[in-house]
Amino acid sequence: MTAPAGPLADLAAKGFARVPGTTLIGLMGEAGRAEALAPFFASWGRLETDAFMRDGGRYRRRRIANFAAEPGVPGHVRGPHRPHFQAVVHNTLNGGVDRWFAAMEDAVAASAPLTALLDLGRSMAEALHGPQPWFVEAHQFRIEAAAGAPGFPTPEGVHHDGVDFVLIAMIARTNLTGGETVIEDDAGHRLAQFVLQDPLDTAMVDDPRVMHGVTPVAPADPALPSCRDVLVLTWKRGGAPG
Repeated sequence: MTAPAGPLADLAAKGFARVPGTTLIGLMGEAGRAEALAPFFASWGRLETDAFMRDGGRYRRRRIANFAAEPGVPGHVRGPHRPHFQAVVHNTLNGGVDRWFAAMEDAVAASAPLTALLDLGRSMAEALHGPQPWFVEAHQFRIEAAAGAPGFPTPEGVHHDGVDFVLIAMIARTNLTGGETVIEDDAGHRLAQFVLQDPLDTAMVDDPRVMHGVTPVAPADPALPSCRDVLVLTWKRGGAPG
């Protein structure tokens, strides 16, 4: 897949790009059809509680998968299930330990929408950083909120992920306020703040250049369930961590 010119120009100029869901769906081809997206989106209802929150929070559900991609070889190959690890410098709350999250369901990992999003993200990563052996992680997140108990999409604050490229795609906002995506430079200057509102509204981030985070979320109607569902894909040069 060829990297789309508009987002690539924004990434080159600013270190991040905001892509409307309608644009992203158009780039996905057949994988962006409603009948392909419906079961993909529905899988967010089957995530498992994140038990590695040092703040004691039980507001986050997730599943993960990892993939490898080699220069000149199309596509991504799923790797064996493994823990997610972030250095403390990148995640001061939960970093420094292996975190074993539930595995992404096989049908989801092999689905047409995820395959298309992986191919799109790789095209952007390679346009920025050149062909590489890539280690790729896919994270399904659900952040839940209740009256008097906000949810924190990035409890570690505004941060770098310690990778080369990040794609963050909105899946659904349900009865939600807050959840604004924040982009900052290393000096803490606010470069952008916006809401990923509609399905597949996407933020793309050149992670070495800028930091990102998300403001807390709360229910719009305190009497009803509230959650924020997103997909986060990351590309890091080199093979899987040892």
